[in-house]
Amino acid sequence: MAAYKFTFIGTGNMGGALARAAAKSLPGAEILLSNRTPAKAEALARELGCAAGTAEQAAREGAYIFLGVKPQMMGGLLADVAPVLAARQDRFVLVTMAAGLTMARIAEMAGGDWPVIRIMPNTPCAVGAGVVLCDANPLVTARELEDFSAALAGAGVIDRLDESLIDGACALTGCGPAFVCQFIEALADGGVACGLSRQKALLYAAQMAEGTARLMLATGQHPGEMKDAVCSPGGSTIAGVYALERGGVRAAAMEAVMAAEARNRELGRR
Repeated sequence: MAAYKFTFIGTGNMGGALARAAAKSLPGAEILLSNRTPAKAEALARELGCAAGTAEQAAREGAYIFLGVKPQMMGGLLADVAPVLAARQDRFVLVTMAAGLTMARIAEMAGGDWPVIRIMPNTPCAVGAGVVLCDANPLVTARELEDFSAALAGAGVIDRLDESLIDGACALTGCGPAFVCQFIEALADGGVACGLSRQKALLYAAQMAEGTARLMLATGQHPGEMKDAVCSPGGSTIAGVYALERGGVRAAAMEAVMAAEARNRELGRR
């Protein structure tokens, strides 16, 4: 039987965010962290009240083993831990969050026909407001996937999606926070141009973005409907909306998501 429910190999931005989310549902005694720079895992382990160890220990002692490394590093990591996985006599599930790498490819690189869950989380998982896309290969039982999702519920929305759609959806949910930050920063720049301090402009822009998203989710309104409700005839809002349309903001946002999806697929072919 595994010594830890969740073990993490890699505690960078995403691995660390998911570890924080897991710590909301699981006792610290059920989580082990490892990182290429041990001090980083040890610092986060102290913060969360969980254990720190090596990648080999994480592979040997985890029930769900999070592979939190970049796609180009995954082959080397799995080559290192493959003998550890092959020697195990108990059941475990590999959890990959590498863009572009399919579950079949992960199992192949790990050297066995292992159960694999593929997830694509985003950085807001660190504050419980994220989206975690997930799918599982046929070797993962329904009970395991349910158990996994419940333990990670502190991350935010956990949504199952067919693997064929994950690269595209990740371009929206995973890359999207960067796009939103660009837009918030640009709006704040506009506020500064109108005379606001930088600090106040960023606060107002970020709070407005959060509030608008929360309102849309709470009411179920279409964003176009919400936009129309703010646009009075001949008013200031419709003048601003026209400026955005003239600047091609809508097309640029669509192209950003499509470019990110193309890059995800390119990473998977390497």
